[in-house]
Amino acid sequence: MSDSPRVSVIMNCLNSSKHLREAIDSVMRQTFQDYEIIFWDNCSTDASPEIAKSYGEKVRYFRGETVVPLGAGRNLAIARARGEFIAFLDCDDLWEPEKLARQVALFDANPKVGLVTTDTAVFDGKRVLRRVFEGARPGRGMVFADLMLRQWISMSSAVLRRSALASLTGDGSWSGGWFDETLNVCEEADVFYRVAHDWELDYVDEPLTTWRVHGQNTTFRRFEQFAGEIRAILAKHERLYPGYAVEYAEVVSALRRRADFQEALALWQKGQGAEARRLVAPYGLGDRKMLAFRVLSYLPGSCFNMAAKVYFALPKIFAGR
Repeated sequence: MSDSPRVSVIMNCLNSSKHLREAIDSVMRQTFQDYEIIFWDNCSTDASPEIAKSYGEKVRYFRGETVVPLGAGRNLAIARARGEFIAFLDCDDLWEPEKLARQVALFDANPKVGLVTTDTAVFDGKRVLRRVFEGARPGRGMVFADLMLRQWISMSSAVLRRSALASLTGDGSWSGGWFDETLNVCEEADVFYRVAHDWELDYVDEPLTTWRVHGQNTTFRRFEQFAGEIRAILAKHERLYPGYAVEYAEVVSALRRRADFQEALALWQKGQGAEARRLVAPYGLGDRKMLAFRVLSYLPGSCFNMAAKVYFALPKIFAGR
């Protein structure tokens, strides 16, 4: 690796030894070799440090003094990066050998591109469950509004131009604060949105990233947190972008509706069905998704898991809503 690699691969780790070697090996197999791995160890107590260090100079290993939230950990790792481009790989995900080469080529072809992603195979350890681009390809170019409505970027697929990431600090400095440390479930999407507001996006239409999911996705149980952070992101955008509420009125309306629905799900889960129905009542009986939810919310909170599985497995008449 050169002293100034073109790509810095950010890996944040907390007790990830089970799949870690497989993940790092997928970087080592890249056809594009001008990279460094910035490995930020968030005080792991398993074999993760030994695994990372076993790669020698190929992995730049750093260890924090205390456990920090993931967004803060990403900022600490990025601060050590030297690359022209910043890639991310979670410690249980995988890359196909051509991933970085294909993405860097798109950056080189268009200096206005600030973020390049790839299609992603969602993997449960035994089989591929789906692809992120399944059913509808994402947009290219200035696609801020589309991205807000349909977030198609998996973290391990994302590569950012360093200057695009630096622009998020406001003064263009390379001084940290890229990931909003007040967010805990939407910090990644928040970065992608802000880059997309000012830069073009592109993608490789092949599943060059594998996203490993484990058991029941914890996202399924964090509706209330998602609702609060969606509202916080909208408030941030209104501060950052003059005229935002008018220019993106449809996006704002759709995301507020999404936040209300997620909060209603959280209320139902806690057995507060009446409060949940009051929250979604303004959307009327003509909204099929809300109508289905209102019917199911009459079931007691103890039935939440069963009813929610049925709800989210319904035919795609609710897709994109």
